[in-house]
Amino acid sequence: MRPELKEQMRDLLAQPGKRVHLIGVAGSGMTGLARLLVQLKLQVSGSDLRNTTATRQLEELGVKVYKGHEAHQAEGADLVVYSAAVRADNPERARAEELGILTAVRAECLSVLCDKKKSIVVAGMHGKTTSGSMLTYVLRVAGWRCSHYIGADVPLLGANAAWDEGEHLVIEGDESDGTIQLYTPYACLLLNIEEEHLDYYRDISKIMEVFGRLLEQTNERVIYCADNKNAVLLCSHRPHAVGYGFSDLAKYRIIDVQAENFSSTFKLLKDEKLLGEITINVPGIQNVSNAAGVAAMACELGVPWESTVQALSEFKGARRRFEVKSTGPDFMVVDDYAHHPTEVKATLAAARNSGWKRIIALFQPHRYSRTEALMDDFAPAFSDSDKLFLTEVYAANETPLPGVSGESLAERVRNAGHQSVEFEADLRRLRRLVSRSIEPGDLVLTMGAGDIHEVATDLAKELSGYQELQRELKAESILRRQEPLAKHTSMRIGGPADLWFEPCDEEDLAKGLSYASSHDIPVTLIGRGTNLLVLDGGIRGMCVHLGQPKFTEVKIEGDRLYAGAGVRLKVLCSEARKAGLGGLEFMEGIPGNVGGAIRMNAGAMRGWTMEVVESIRSIDMLGNIHTTKAEELEVRYRSVPHFSEHIALGATLKGEPADEATIADRLKDYSKKRWGSQPAASSAGCIFKNPGESGAGKIIDEMGLKNLSVGNARVSEVHANFIVNDGGAKATEVLDLIAEIKRRVKADRDIDLETEVVILGENA
Repeated sequence: MRPELKEQMRDLLAQPGKRVHLIGVAGSGMTGLARLLVQLKLQVSGSDLRNTTATRQLEELGVKVYKGHEAHQAEGADLVVYSAAVRADNPERARAEELGILTAVRAECLSVLCDKKKSIVVAGMHGKTTSGSMLTYVLRVAGWRCSHYIGADVPLLGANAAWDEGEHLVIEGDESDGTIQLYTPYACLLLNIEEEHLDYYRDISKIMEVFGRLLEQTNERVIYCADNKNAVLLCSHRPHAVGYGFSDLAKYRIIDVQAENFSSTFKLLKDEKLLGEITINVPGIQNVSNAAGVAAMACELGVPWESTVQALSEFKGARRRFEVKSTGPDFMVVDDYAHHPTEVKATLAAARNSGWKRIIALFQPHRYSRTEALMDDFAPAFSDSDKLFLTEVYAANETPLPGVSGESLAERVRNAGHQSVEFEADLRRLRRLVSRSIEPGDLVLTMGAGDIHEVATDLAKELSGYQELQRELKAESILRRQEPLAKHTSMRIGGPADLWFEPCDEEDLAKGLSYASSHDIPVTLIGRGTNLLVLDGGIRGMCVHLGQPKFTEVKIEGDRLYAGAGVRLKVLCSEARKAGLGGLEFMEGIPGNVGGAIRMNAGAMRGWTMEVVESIRSIDMLGNIHTTKAEELEVRYRSVPHFSEHIALGATLKGEPADEATIADRLKDYSKKRWGSQPAASSAGCIFKNPGESGAGKIIDEMGLKNLSVGNARVSEVHANFIVNDGGAKATEVLDLIAEIKRRVKADRDIDLETEVVILGENA
């Protein structure tokens, strides 16, 4: 960094009211810098490609945020700051340089701020965020009013950066682009040095060179990890360098580690004399090492031992550093920033020691260059996972490299001996795939520096919602995750439902619907699954099935029958026959239940459900119960619009007095007609609506399309308007067969067939 540039920035940043413009202000590094500048009473503006939570938070602090990069946004600034990722042809950067406005890379600006305090740079490839957060909190607990700049939000610290009245500033040093050598700190905590960021560095020797320069510019104490060979090479012979770790050569030595679930207890020696015992409530042996480094630095700075022990026991971690997103008796979801093989291995080891039955790991490789350079190191790093899901490389603005992908990494991990590895490029499909794999006793762990954390958030929301609702319901109610819908449909086809809900009574049904409404969970009613094709991806949200005894009651008074929504129509006809009530025999030809028949105004053998219904009890999606007379409802062919926002609980139907023998003969006749004209194989009933006077089945039959098939889906030879599942058919095969029938009928008869079967869900 040029001395004149540093002097100019030092003068400018000391003048409240000067305007600093940050290009790419929503980046994790830039948001922290923006916070520091605002607290120094500078006027701050910034730009970014998208409006995000980060930009909204900055606006609340008074930062003027522009969406997009336009040249005029830099005009009027006294200083323009950009990250190393911002190219010289960026319109704002180019305009600032054209106007002679002072410009600087982010680390240059930070280095000037560091000179205002006794700055402590936390450096290394792994553990910087956690260690920097720990150290800041230790100094805060000791009452030192420490300022900080950390690469992630830390709940205990309030934000990722803050400028306070104390004389110390803890800063997380970014080594990725070599700018860490710009700092001239008071002290340095060096955690580790490994091959990393090989898109910038030629090799480990160049990395060592940059870290060496940082250490040479450190004014006082260097605390380094004596377990890391590269750190030892740089530090062991350096004046004022103090080692910590498990090594016998460490001045601050770790002994007697006891790890249990998500905490660890260890003892720390100084010059082989016991300082005391430390307990941390963040998991993993790597955090034992981090805590020891922080304790060593605190001791060297003069922090009372009791304050250090107290702070470390209270420390809860930074966001995305083994961050628990959801936990309960059966599941836990954790998100971690691990994106280097060493980090992955350490994070999985911590998960393995947490006491859960299985570790389900999801990993998103970060950058093509890193993935290529460290492919052989990544291959064995996942050994502590029971099941591993890999997704596509998060490019981070890099151009893809030939032969480097998430899929090629998956193959490399398999070849290294992992027994259960799956690849899925799409994060949305990945979430569904993982959700279906989770069992009670699983810890789900997402890892990566990209957007894989969104999967953790969605899974946590799903699992915590499931557990929360389960606690609200009576023991008799059934609530299951990822229930296969193929076993709940007459066609025996369909992917799973996110939630399958069989309430034991109306009270629990109301609870479930109210919960779904307040959490924006879509609700789908599934009756007996007839006239229904569920797609292979299943149904998102909650599927409600009214099959418990409270919903399958039949009560008869005079010539009226009250039937719950879950009553099978065959059972309703039988009960009516026993009571000497006729007029309902046509329902023998409908394979569903009362609720479905009402909702669809189902018909058979020249009879329609709504013709015999007097009133209906229903519940809306907020859990409110209504009773409605049949004449008040709009009734259409195969639908009653009222049930787009209501679920039928039951109905009162009117019968006609008749002798039991006559009713029995009618039922026998209807049954004979039904089974004589309909296939016994698995089907969803009639697939197409009848076009005008012509029957769809008759048209398809006349065209010779019986037994036409796609995969295991086939046009029935018994009734041409039925598609049957010959065993193992997929919804995609049924849809392809439907499309082929429609195409041929259109070409031959110029008739546009419309589907009558209800198609629900989404593709796999």
